[in-house]
Amino acid sequence: MPPLRGDLISLRLVRSADIDGLIELLNDLGTRGALGHFLKSETDIRSRFERDGYWSDDSGVLLMIDAAADIVGWIGFVPVIYYFYGYEISYQVFGEQYAGKGYATEALGLLTEYLFSTKLMDRLQLSIRPDNLASLRVAEKCGYTREGVMRSLAFIEGRFHDIELWSITRQTQEAL
Repeated sequence: MPPLRGDLISLRLVRSADIDGLIELLNDLGTRGALGHFLKSETDIRSRFERDGYWSDDSGVLLMIDAAADIVGWIGFVPVIYYFYGYEISYQVFGEQYAGKGYATEALGLLTEYLFSTKLMDRLQLSIRPDNLASLRVAEKCGYTREGVMRSLAFIEGRFHDIELWSITRQTQEAL
């Protein structure tokens, strides 16, 4: 897959040279934010890369690369449920120095367009903690619509949290 290029970042596949740095970034509690409950072991990270390079027909991870060629975050997609045609997208910017610069917004826009142009499905969705205001803004800017609240869905930091469900359909995305 060729890189997806925007004005601020490009999205590219994970490379073997990225793995050591990703192990650090993905498990740095200071940059985990709302994703703190998804820590990954070094073994899991390496074995997933060896299995499929973090990219397959039904799921994938792309790295956000800025103009200085720094890895500033990641974005990925997985099937919603195996018997539905749709994907859930997740994303993370690595640290405050990269927050608020539009990287996540551009990444979500690029991946949304890519998935609608290459996959047989009509819907993409996001699951966002209601207190993650930055991510809620990203969803809005990219044309996603809030559908509702999934109560007590995620166990994070010792307690259950509500999660907002946001989505976009092919028809909505094409009208943007």
